[in-house]
Order: sequence, then structure tokens, then C-alpha cells
Amino acid sequence: MLRTRAIPAFQDNYIWLSSAGGDAVVVDPGCAAPVLAALVAEGLRLRAVLITHHHHDHVGGVAELLQHFPVPVFGPAGEDIPVLTHRVADGDRVTPLEGHAGFEVLALPGHTLGHVAYYDGSSLFCGDTLFPCGCGRVFEGTMAQMHASLARLAALPATTQVYCAHEYSLANARFALAVEPGNTLLQARQRWMVARREADMPTVPSSLEDEFDTNPFLRCGAAAVSAAASQRCGHPLADEAEVFAVLREWKNGF
Repeated sequence: MLRTRAIPAFQDNYIWLSSAGGDAVVVDPGCAAPVLAALVAEGLRLRAVLITHHHHDHVGGVAELLQHFPVPVFGPAGEDIPVLTHRVADGDRVTPLEGHAGFEVLALPGHTLGHVAYYDGSSLFCGDTLFPCGCGRVFEGTMAQMHASLARLAALPATTQVYCAHEYSLANARFALAVEPGNTLLQARQRWMVARREADMPTVPSSLEDEFDTNPFLRCGAAAVSAAASQRCGHPLADEAEVFAVLREWKNGF
């Protein structure tokens, strides 16, 4: 099992540091300084960098890290990321840590066209695709692609721990309650989130089970969510993909 902890960065980013023994991988290091400090503080050797997509707040620290640790940098083959040493595609397996079975690469187009995630059977590093009570904006892909990517994640075991790259939970929960105000599990989760943030503690990782219960973007088939989306757009919706598209547009302006 990996030991994984969050390194806060910028205003609301999380860089993930996962280790087994004295070796570590880092996921989406948008800046180098806090990663270097964590490695020194914990006596860890960086063995690899994993990148989910090309946005600067996910890759900006890689070049500096490589000056200290000339390690492999894995990232999506379909995106322009000059610091990559290993370009990965859907179904590839990355095994950067000795004694760990490695990560399966999952293609998740939507937020960006080449976005990928890394999954080891229990932990999912999903970048900006899935958040507690929310999902990423659709910048480069289509609504249909993002819906399909989320559906792919929803097929993973409910116990999967979801390590996303931002602390967006409070805003996402407010939107989720606008969609589904009667969801008592969501109400309780929002209270928990507020308490965590007031204590300056992260609300991530979450579990997929939490998201199945409270995340409107994974609940497009729920009657209350579908009804809210239909009311929002003023007409019945044909399927869950249409519900998702209405929800995502609604959230964009929320």
C-alpha cells in the first residue's frame, strides 16, 4: 500500500506525494518548492513524476524538480508537454515504485482532450476530472466526452479513493444542494466539509461511494437530479448525457 499525502499549492491546488518505503512519486507538481521541502522533511527519494494534463498549475514545477531528481516523467501522449520523458496512453501500466504493482493509465477526455488518470486498484489520481460533489470544466473536449469519462470512473469499485487536484468542495456542495436540496446525505457531507475547511484541513480524498451518494454529475440517472435539470432547461431530457450537459452548463454560471 502507498502512503499518500496532500501538498497544498497556489490558491487551491493539491500536489499528491505517494511513497512506498523511502521512494516516492509526485502527481501534478505545479510548483517545485513545496515538493522539494516535503521530500527533504520525510527523507524520500523521488522516483517519478505523473502528469494528468497540460495545464500550467499541474506541470509548472517539473523542470525544477528534474534539476534535483533526474527521474522519468509520465504524462498523456496526446498533449504538448515538453518535460515528458514517457508518453502514456489508455491501458498502459506505469510501475515507478519497487514493490508496488503500478498504475493503470485511464484516458479521460473532457477537461482537456488528452487528460489521463492513474489507478492502482485502490487509489485514483484523476487530476481535474472528478471532484467531491463536482467535476471539471469542459475546456477542450465535449460534454459527451466528459460524461463518458465520468461514467468510466463510476464503474470502478465504490471503495476507490479519489485524489483530485483542487480544493473545490465547498463551492461544489453548494451547487449540488441547489440541484438536490432534499438529499440528506449531501446535507451531512456539506456540514462535514465546512468543519474540515474551518479547521484548515483538506476535504480530499473522497471515496467513489461518497460521490455516488452526493455528486450530481454521477447521479444523472437519479429522479431528483434529472427533474432539476429538466426544470432548469425548461423541457424533458432524453438521457443521462443530456442531464449532465445541462448540469455542467448550470454549474458554469452558478
